[in-house]
Amino acid sequence: MRHQQMMKMDECGTIFLRLVEGGRCFLVLRARLLDGPQRPGAPQIVAPSGSTRDRMAHVWSLHQPSIDKAARRLSIMDVVYSHVCGLDVHKKTVVACIITPDEKEIRTFSTMTDDLLQMVDWIKSKGCTHAAMESTGSYWKPVYNLLETEEIQTLVVNAQHIKHVPGRKTDVKDAEWIASLLRHGLLRGSFIPPRDQRELRELIRYRRSLIEERAREVNRIQKVLEGANIKLSSVASDILGKSARAMIEALIAGNVDPESLSELALRRLKNKKADLQRALKGLIGPHQRLMLQTQLRHVDELDALIQQLDE
Repeated sequence: MRHQQMMKMDECGTIFLRLVEGGRCFLVLRARLLDGPQRPGAPQIVAPSGSTRDRMAHVWSLHQPSIDKAARRLSIMDVVYSHVCGLDVHKKTVVACIITPDEKEIRTFSTMTDDLLQMVDWIKSKGCTHAAMESTGSYWKPVYNLLETEEIQTLVVNAQHIKHVPGRKTDVKDAEWIASLLRHGLLRGSFIPPRDQRELRELIRYRRSLIEERAREVNRIQKVLEGANIKLSSVASDILGKSARAMIEALIAGNVDPESLSELALRRLKNKKADLQRALKGLIGPHQRLMLQTQLRHVDELDALIQQLDE
């Protein structure tokens, strides 16, 4: 494969020798002339007097062996996978770029299931053995699931890793750049567990979100009680325990007598009736009763959902 050789000199007199191949740029040498301005880190080289062009040509001739050696190294690592597909996944579209020894083709598909199936058939028809995409939100999941069923080795790559690979040109599409990096073996995929483990993870995470939502709802109940100056949490450790729940339901029903409410205490809470009577003496309004009723119903629904997931 042929490599384009490029040489530039900046305003400080530092000369940069580079190799350009397939949209990638590789720095081979950085040096500066002895009589030029100072730039830290660049080795000094001696060039004859004359025009800048002649002096740069002299530097080029001195380091031509190093440039040739770098070009040979690039040729050795050129192609790791011959038939690859790079995918740029968005919410509504997927841009796919297929690179094979014979051609390079780019197509755009919708993220609807029918279009994704058509994309997978197109990738298979081109003989692609490897595909890669960025881990963009959760949009990559349906694409990965379909490619997984077709036994196409698919890499889900961290976007920051792709961003930090040097040499990208601004006019190269994301899908094309991903395919090029994959073709040369420059991508490292994230760990994706098997399908059954992914499904179990989703269930566990959803169950955790329900538990967290239940905790938030209990805090809202506590906030409403505090707003009515009902200090039930100061006496009962669990405001949704059997005794405390019965007292809250009695308050919702309109019972505001502290003595009768304290009679609902069970077990060890019976020994704290005097404290309960003081804690249950408050000012609760109609809107607070409505809020407590709604919140208790929400807690019951969440408990039912959590129990369903546990089964």
